[in-house]
Amino acid sequence: MRKSILGLSAVLLATVATPAFAQDEDGITITGGATVVSDYRFRGVSQSSEEAAIQGTINVTHESGLYAGVWGSSVDFLGGTELDFYAGYSREITPGITADLGLLYYYYPKNGNFATDFFEPYFSLSGAVGPVNAKVGVAYAFEGQNALADDDNLYLYTDLNTAIPGTPFKLKGHVGYTDGATSGFSGAVSGDYWDWSVGAEASYKALTFGVAYVDTDVKNNPFSTSPGANALGSDAGVVFSVGASF
Repeated sequence: MRKSILGLSAVLLATVATPAFAQDEDGITITGGATVVSDYRFRGVSQSSEEAAIQGTINVTHESGLYAGVWGSSVDFLGGTELDFYAGYSREITPGITADLGLLYYYYPKNGNFATDFFEPYFSLSGAVGPVNAKVGVAYAFEGQNALADDDNLYLYTDLNTAIPGTPFKLKGHVGYTDGATSGFSGAVSGDYWDWSVGAEASYKALTFGVAYVDTDVKNNPFSTSPGANALGSDAGVVFSVGASF
């Protein structure tokens, strides 16, 4: 399941830049996109049993900085679908530095009587450091939510990307740290752990092609006879993606 800020996230590997459908006289812009990934990884852990997934998003922004939207993906648990609803406010707080504050609601159409939905506030700062665009952020799923067994979860992360001048290519990197309940929600991972990825993407008209190497330091696979083996779906892997913006 998705366990952090929406791949802004997230999955970073699966998200595509989306141009505006239209901007009306009230300053509202609507964007959208669809993506196919070879494996839906989030926080380094597969949410699709290391199989392909289909994802899509619609986002509405206002010139004031307010925004809201929904992101969805196929997953390999519960009802087979994940929907992330979000709303927030993004604004440049000082020249070159943008702050983003919002709230995510993770919803999984139920298959049974399991508690699956929960809320997660998030905050990030982003800006350019020379030719590199950098972002640091935090997401916190608070205590008292049934889907998290009344525990909480903290996720800290850093994202970097830079365009290669004169080409359609962009290089990307990500490091994240999970501490708390949702690290074990899918049943494959428990305890605190790090995840990281490095990759590249290229854009052509409305299409974006991506490839990334993803890994974690999870070492608690209950199904392996090898001590210290990675948990199911958290081992190193290469993820391919192709997205269309509209």
